[in-house]
Amino acid sequence: MAEDFEVAVKDGLRLSKRVYFGKDRAVAPPKPLLPMDRSTGHSYLPTSPMIYAVIGDPAIVDNPDMPSYQPHVHGMCDPPALIPLQLNRISLEVDCYMDTAFVIVSGSWRVHCVMGSRSCDCRIAVPMGEQGSILGVEAEVPRKSYSTQLIAMDSEGGPEKVANTENGAFLQPHIFTFTVPKIDGGTNISVKLGWSQKLMNQDGQFTLNIPFNFPDFVTPAGKKIPKHEKIELNLNSGPGTEIICGTTSHPLKEQLRKAGKLGFLYECDVVAWSTSDFSFTYKMSSSDTFGTVLLSPPSLLDVDDRKMFCCYLYPGKKQSEKVFRREVVFVVDISGSMKGKLLEDAKNALFAALGKLGPQDLFNVIAFNSETYTFSSSLEPATEATIQNSIQWISLNFVAGGGTNVLVPLNQAIEMFSDNGKSIPIIFLVTDGAVEDEKNICDILKSQLANRKNVSPRIYTLGIGIFCNHYFLRMLAILGRGHHDAAIDVDSIEVRMGRMFAKALSTSLANIAFENLDEVDDIEVFPCGIPDLSSESPLIVSGRYRGTFPQTLKVKGILPDMTNFSLHLKVQDAKEIPIDKMLAKQEIELLTAEAWYSDSEELKNKIEKMSVENAIVSEFTHMILLEAQRGKTTADSADVKKASSKVDNHNTEDSKPQKILMLHKTGLGFGNLSATAENIPPGSGGSKPPEAAEILVKATSNCCGRLCNHCCCVCCIQTFSRINDQFATLLTQLCGAAACLGCYTCCGSCCGEDG
Repeated sequence: MAEDFEVAVKDGLRLSKRVYFGKDRAVAPPKPLLPMDRSTGHSYLPTSPMIYAVIGDPAIVDNPDMPSYQPHVHGMCDPPALIPLQLNRISLEVDCYMDTAFVIVSGSWRVHCVMGSRSCDCRIAVPMGEQGSILGVEAEVPRKSYSTQLIAMDSEGGPEKVANTENGAFLQPHIFTFTVPKIDGGTNISVKLGWSQKLMNQDGQFTLNIPFNFPDFVTPAGKKIPKHEKIELNLNSGPGTEIICGTTSHPLKEQLRKAGKLGFLYECDVVAWSTSDFSFTYKMSSSDTFGTVLLSPPSLLDVDDRKMFCCYLYPGKKQSEKVFRREVVFVVDISGSMKGKLLEDAKNALFAALGKLGPQDLFNVIAFNSETYTFSSSLEPATEATIQNSIQWISLNFVAGGGTNVLVPLNQAIEMFSDNGKSIPIIFLVTDGAVEDEKNICDILKSQLANRKNVSPRIYTLGIGIFCNHYFLRMLAILGRGHHDAAIDVDSIEVRMGRMFAKALSTSLANIAFENLDEVDDIEVFPCGIPDLSSESPLIVSGRYRGTFPQTLKVKGILPDMTNFSLHLKVQDAKEIPIDKMLAKQEIELLTAEAWYSDSEELKNKIEKMSVENAIVSEFTHMILLEAQRGKTTADSADVKKASSKVDNHNTEDSKPQKILMLHKTGLGFGNLSATAENIPPGSGGSKPPEAAEILVKATSNCCGRLCNHCCCVCCIQTFSRINDQFATLLTQLCGAAACLGCYTCCGSCCGEDG
């Protein structure tokens, strides 16, 4: 899908040359883009919020304000081309709470490339940052408004009650797109986009990175058109913390400074739009582990009427300098679907992780498909010589082929650990497939982990692509007090594996537990098995409860030298931090894993309601597009009310709902057993080979003109595919007669009258 999108944009940029802006154009013509080369990072995928005109008929492409003479166009763009629209105004508002950022982008785009008397669909693209989750999109034109909304599967507006469409999908895990139908040429489109994302953390430094790199061809033509750019950033790291600012990509001016809170603003009329992503880095100042507990009552529409608490711990510099002695087993899928770049990236990440082990650590490597292959029959010391031997073994034995069997290698890994209480046992599971007995595997692992006397093995899981069951892998991580990550984009395998290894291999506090909660009733903790604290990232644990929460919460654990650790965290009310919105995505993902494991209808209904209330995509809800006729024409998007934490998906008072369209299902699903059995590589989508006619069209398209590659030969093929049999017979006879006449003329010319 991403490749088709890039081709459509490439065609659209070529087609946009038909638009004439006059001799006094303020900006230079679009620079030729570099060839699509993923190895160098150049592509036609959006690197900022964008809107594209969907062009099926090239004849409608023209300047709506200054019609010009255009040569006649033969044929259609099939598939349609995508012309990036010009941007008139853009503003970015970011609210960061602990490790989560809520982003609102408001802007105005103009359909500058379509005749004023014609209309086209417009495709909105929303690229998001780290672990981005779309919250909603609103679009307004003079007579209509559009907004996305989540509904439960079995609601009155469910799939059977609304029109289905091929609209709305993820090009890549971080790029959401959907199409607004029939916008007139010359119209200004006011759009408000909302999503949440995570802040990256490394060596105690938080990094916020938001796609905000606009290509030069979205700059509007004309000297008198103002271009206004605005960025507002608010940081709230929680009470009792001190923020030390680092670097920033844009010239921010400090507006607010309080304990744990900072506010910045950048606002300017610009000549050209931002050409770099918006990034900001900062650190938390402390030498020791610290944190706090925040309490909040349930919201009015909360499906769970229990109170909420959020406990977060930040690793200190002193604890980060010490690491546990580790027993590590790498369990890597080498089935047939992992062939090629997937397996090479996994090997490179594995080599890097092996290099981070110390001589006091023990390790082993298990490769699995239908069978298992072990580097050694037992754990080996991580000496330089042993690591080099393991690298050679991996290079020889990591050969993709066969099926997927997860249970046997997991059992082998657990049996290798000593359970002597002097080290942290860790399993890294990397796979791209689903298996039939996943719930049984969870039962077996749960029983085995419960029988461990000292430190239970930690299980870290990485799922590649969408064919594996990410909720099964998440459940394994919950049972093993580890973490789960997803490399939906197969190009991100090496990065995701590297982060997962770094987090697990930098544990600074283990066996974390809460005490003095005797007076708290009906308590539920997310996740139920509290993960270890890593020097690579803070630990955030949430929960629900009834009764009275103590004024201080006692946290205990063990340090790398195996001594006991305890810390008293102050309990405070969450006055300015919306912990319900901040923690909703984590709770929904954890509850979905439990609902899959237990087949609980009650949990599924709860997830549906939480998803709808918080606008968080889930496996049990659908996204719909609401189209409303506006009672009166509104002004440009400057009249759109200011957003706070997420996009408001409710219609205005003078709007009348007219149409509801069902968008693509946006959840990951629960795995694909058939794709796994057939060893279909992740990212391929299991697409079938092209038909003969499609091959012919592609082969002949290069001999045609430059207009979207759809003229002469392609048009003939498309035309001939639609004629009836009688006309085809007549056309064949005429062509045959013409051929005979040509042969007769040729013979007369060559042989003369005597021939």
